[in-house]
This record gives sequence, structure tokens and C-alpha cells, in this order.
Amino acid sequence: MALSAEASLQVPGVDPETILRVEDVYKHFPLGGLGGDTVRAVDGVSFELKRGETLGLVGESGCGKSTLGRCLIRLLNVNSGRVIFEGRDLAAMGARELRRVRRRMQIIFQDPFASLDPRMTVGEILAEPIDNFKFARGASRRRRIQELLDIVGLNPNFTNRYPHEFSGGQRQRIGIARALALNPSLIVCDEPVSALDVSIQAQIINLLQDLQGSFDLSYVFIAHDLAVVRHLSDRVAVMYLGKIVEIADRQSIYASPQHPYTKALLSSIPIPDPAKERDRAPILIKGEIPSPVNPPSGCRFHTRCPIARAPGICADQEPALIEHAGSGHVAACHFAGEL
Repeated sequence: MALSAEASLQVPGVDPETILRVEDVYKHFPLGGLGGDTVRAVDGVSFELKRGETLGLVGESGCGKSTLGRCLIRLLNVNSGRVIFEGRDLAAMGARELRRVRRRMQIIFQDPFASLDPRMTVGEILAEPIDNFKFARGASRRRRIQELLDIVGLNPNFTNRYPHEFSGGQRQRIGIARALALNPSLIVCDEPVSALDVSIQAQIINLLQDLQGSFDLSYVFIAHDLAVVRHLSDRVAVMYLGKIVEIADRQSIYASPQHPYTKALLSSIPIPDPAKERDRAPILIKGEIPSPVNPPSGCRFHTRCPIARAPGICADQEPALIEHAGSGHVAACHFAGEL
């Protein structure tokens, strides 16, 4: 008997508690022209995300975090590799199969001013996904819109207002409400607090934590603020120039970073005690980030690394992402833990 299209997309051997598995994903963007150059935005990324878990994804601007986030929910098609969501390979899905799982994965965008249509009322913005997937109609639809506003801490009677009538924090709450509209199980948070004031950031982070506990959500939380990531994440993945260079649980990676890039990033976090902040000596990363069009050979961080052996293994051989500190703490460095 022939398998259904949905059953044929099931990937064998996937732990039911693993909501997302990323296997050797590549995403390159052609630049055009005679040279045929490509931007190697994501260059062989693999990791897993458990149900109810938050994975923080950190790195400098331009390292490929947001591109990876869009690949995870197939807003961008990958060049190669697999993105397995709830046991099914997204990359192998046709349009009809992909639509069936769309409602189970959502994204919160970085800029609350650009992500909401200024010509639509809040009610229309929240109704759009509901109508698109025929999630509710009539009185049930109106109740759902008001319920979403109440869930994110806004007045349910704000449905007739336009985005320009709200503050930045309130707009981001609307964006969160839109992401929750179809009861997803996975939300990619693409720097959702970076455009907000510090006091508002704390409110949004607390809201995301409360929602995760209430609705059993799994998050991929993309950010460059390591203090925010530490507060919210269960595990942290550090990305550099299209590759993940270290993954560990929150306590391990902040207490004992193994990759020199991670250690340098952590040393840049300000200490709230002025005396300690004045006396400490942060690790300075020399030079500029190399171009993703022509990344360095071997370890991509070796041109800026304070412990690189050049010429030598660092420039000649790409390090594997392997366990160095036990308990699933992996890093891609030939001399892990030496800094």
C-alpha cells in the first residue's frame, strides 16, 4: 500500500522530544557577475532543539544568525542539508505539505516598526493569519483576537487602533500576539528586543518566558546581547562567519567557555559593579570580520584569534565541532580551553 505524502516525509530515528533537528545546512546567496561569487551566509550548521527548550543563538552582526533563523521555518530555502521539524523534513516538502505545518512554526521580527503594516488596524493584523488558515470565524474570530491582545498584556479593545498609535514595546507585543495566533509549537525570535529601550526589553523577555510556560513553546532566540541570552536560554550556540563554533548549556558556556571567540564575547559583557568593571581587562578581538564571500581557510577565526598557531594547523585545517568539556559541551577549536 502506498504511503501518504505526509507519512513519506517522516524522518526515521528522530526523538519525539526533539522538535527541531538541523543537519548540515548551507545557505549561499549568489552575487551575480562574471566571477560567480557567493555570500556563504550559513555554511554547514547542525544542532537540535528539544520541546519546551530555548536555544540562544549569538554572534556578531553579519555572522548569519538571522539567515539561519529564516531557513529554520523555510522563509528561505536551503541549498543543502535538512531541517527536520516535528519529525518531518521541511526542505523536502511541497507547497501543500509545507502549508500544513506553517501554523506550527512562527517568527517574531526584530523591528516592531517595520514588521506591522501601517495601513491595517491591530484587529486586521491579528486576523490575517486566522483568516488565512480558517482558524476561526464570526464571533469566535473576534474573541480570539481579543484573547491574543489580553495574553500579551494589551487592552482587548485596542483592535481598531493602528500601529502608529502604539509605543515600540506595545508594537512588539502585537508582533508576539500575531505569532501566537495559530497556536504554534516553535517560535524563532529574531532579535525581538534589540530595538527597544532597556526597561521595555525586560518586560518583553518576561512576557516570552511566561508564554513559554503557559503554551509549551520552543524558542530559537537570536540575539547579540549576551546578558539577555543568559537570562532566557537553556542552551547557547555561538556563531561566527556562517558556522557554529560552540554549543553548551547556559551554565557551562558562561562559566567555562572553550572557544576563544566565545570567551572574548563573554568578556565584553559589562559588570554592574563600577569598581570591578574598572579593574577588569576584557579580551580584545583584533581586526575586522572577514568577508563571507571569501572566508579564511582552516579555522575561520584564526585571523583574529589570540591563540592561533600561524602558520600551522589553525590556518590549514578546519576544526570539527566536538566535545571538549563533557556533558554535551562542544566547540570547534584545535586548542579549546587554552585561552
